[in-house]
Amino acid sequence: MLTHKQLRTKALGNADVKAEYEKLSDEFALLEEFLKARAAQGLTQAQVAQKIGTTQSAVARMESGSGKHSPSLATLSRYAEALGCKLEVKLVRKAGSATNLTGRSSSRTWRAAEL
Repeated sequence: MLTHKQLRTKALGNADVKAEYEKLSDEFALLEEFLKARAAQGLTQAQVAQKIGTTQSAVARMESGSGKHSPSLATLSRYAEALGCKLEVKLVRKAGSATNLTGRSSSRTWRAAEL
């Protein structure tokens, strides 16, 4: 039986699978941040759920990134607050884009919203 790491490596060897995986890389990175923050606080899904007024299963769905449910920014913000964190949402230019949102050349990241 393959380990998760071996299975991932094998799957990402397929160009189609790798392309789809890369499309979701930002979502996976966000989910990993939430999981690391929860682990650092020593909280269970049930404890986070209680703090934000939802169920453990709702937290599990949110952490799984299953794609069936997209939590609102308000929910993500409450989750972050329950972990002693602050949620920041940013607009970042894609690679190769020379201008910022005002049309001027800049390497600065523009913050769309800060919760």
